[in-house]
Amino acid sequence: MKSTTDTHRWRTIDIVVASVIAVAFGVIFWAWGLVWSATEGAFAFFPPAQTLLYGVWLMPAVIGGLVIRKPGAALYCETVAAVLSALLGSQWAGTVIPQGIVQGIGAELAFAAFRYRSFRLPTAVFAGALTGLSAALFDFFVWNVDYALTDYRIPYALLTIVSATLIAGLGGWLLTNALANTGVLDRFPAGRNRALI
Repeated sequence: MKSTTDTHRWRTIDIVVASVIAVAFGVIFWAWGLVWSATEGAFAFFPPAQTLLYGVWLMPAVIGGLVIRKPGAALYCETVAAVLSALLGSQWAGTVIPQGIVQGIGAELAFAAFRYRSFRLPTAVFAGALTGLSAALFDFFVWNVDYALTDYRIPYALLTIVSATLIAGLGGWLLTNALANTGVLDRFPAGRNRALI
């Protein structure tokens, strides 16, 4: 029987796949920043509603945790993706790096709450929600501090959590299962749990 230390030790393949997830999402982050800027006008009627798009930036934390299933995976994937997006020229510059760390911690806490033993849909949704909460708190005190509390900051925070729960949590779980069904995750528990096709 493997000890907890053995099951939580990162293998070389864990590092490689977590890095691939992070790099892929780092590029997506950079592109999603362009989408965010381009859609600002569409949300002029209620600017906090734009955060319904936010969850895409939180997906690597949930997917990293679901695929790697080891302490630090959610934090690693979200942080590396944030670093890469900053290097690619994110319009928010280096501030996205501490932001990514805070967001990764949110998902990490969700997986840690289940002692890295549950990776079902409820856990993924919980990870998405906590990642959204951590993102909302960061933005509340860093980006949105000058905005009105009830008209902007609170709705922004609540809608960020909703977006993260649906896109990062549910969407991350669906994407992980879709990848598992292709066979690319067969060297991971996420791949071994897939239904035979």
